[in-house]
Amino acid sequence: MLREILVIDDNPDIRYLVCNILEEQNFKVRTAANYDQAVLEINKRLPDLAIVDIKLDKPDKDGIDLLKLIIKKNKDTPVIMISGHATVKVAVEAIRLGAYEFIEKPFSKEKIINYVNRGLESSFLKKEKNIIENKLFHSFELIGQSSDIIKVKKIIDKLSTSESRVLISGPTGSGKELVARKIHKNSSRAKETFVIINAALLKEKTYEKELFGEEYEDGNISFGALERANKGTLLIDEVSEIPYETQANVLRVLIDQKFKRVNGSKDISVNIRLISSTSKNLSQLVKDNEFREDLFHRLNVMPIELTSLSSRTEDIPLLIKYFKNKLSEINGVQEPDIDIKNDSLYTYHWPGNVRELRNLVERITILSSNESKQKINQLINDILNPSSKILDEKNILSQTFQAPLKEAREHFEKEYLTTQLKKHHGNISKTADFIGMERSALHRKLKSLGIKGIN
Repeated sequence: MLREILVIDDNPDIRYLVCNILEEQNFKVRTAANYDQAVLEINKRLPDLAIVDIKLDKPDKDGIDLLKLIIKKNKDTPVIMISGHATVKVAVEAIRLGAYEFIEKPFSKEKIINYVNRGLESSFLKKEKNIIENKLFHSFELIGQSSDIIKVKKIIDKLSTSESRVLISGPTGSGKELVARKIHKNSSRAKETFVIINAALLKEKTYEKELFGEEYEDGNISFGALERANKGTLLIDEVSEIPYETQANVLRVLIDQKFKRVNGSKDISVNIRLISSTSKNLSQLVKDNEFREDLFHRLNVMPIELTSLSSRTEDIPLLIKYFKNKLSEINGVQEPDIDIKNDSLYTYHWPGNVRELRNLVERITILSSNESKQKINQLINDILNPSSKILDEKNILSQTFQAPLKEAREHFEKEYLTTQLKKHHGNISKTADFIGMERSALHRKLKSLGIKGIN
């Protein structure tokens, strides 16, 4: 399918030149010779990319107004602004409003082709990213009936009318990004951008460029996460990884709501909601002088703590049911018959937390959706109990056989009862019914074995 470009310029020579260049590259081209024609063409059908001259025939309307119209219809449509007499201020304003690029006249054939191809590629990547995000995040919900998850849901609801900064803490894979997206989606900024910057993945020398952007000697500008998130929400993932020196600059942005780009001289004002997340103990990092205390207090206005999956095993059945339904729909396959009473699901430590459980369900959904419950159970056991763990269990069993009868029996009873309690989500009555004991007798047995509770 041919990609369609809309060329808007009141100079017939420029229109003819640009059209020839684009048609030689097998693009479909539409043109508009003045402001009113441009509005008609934009309203008729949005192109895949637009090339817009800033100065047109109307004294009170120009290319900037057309840019606003296109962005309003679809903010992901790339718009290349061209001009032979625009000031730097106009160029910066065009980029700030959402233009993909700004080109000064006269321009070379190679430059226009390069910018068009890059703009279309950027648009394609954005669409792909949105599709993936819709599958992985927007369609997913925060699932669980444990007290921990209910508490988090209530906080998210309360934050819907607030602009407070949020600090989400929790182990890797516990759902910090999902919570941040839910907060954004429920807020008054929901229609604006949601930008993520993962501080753990950046190189030490690139933090300030990624956050604040950079100005180059040739006049080009690289926009940082703060500008891209303007009017929307910025999530700084693993905020603890930001270098100590850079933390002072982040603090200044939170205080002043403005900053300078790297190599820039002018203040850039922004209006963002900041959400931070961390898998580390920031309070301890403050005590160790590895994180600024003043920044910590600025970020930690509304704390949300996500607990590990192993500490809320009662949510596992709900999560499995939810994930297998969603993932089978996404992948176009039948829902797998997963036995939610499989002991391995509750005795496994889940170091990757909810993300690891989702990956397990997705793997089974894709590879074994038509298998029997027994075969799926075996697959789950094989995945969650690798050979090294089996060897450890054999060693434990061997040690048990070498112990006196009383000690071996106590060891078995403790392992057995712990597993059954986890399986029944810590419910004493259900566990007692399942194993055939009186509730009071089970209480006494748990006390004698030193089993205080199940997390």
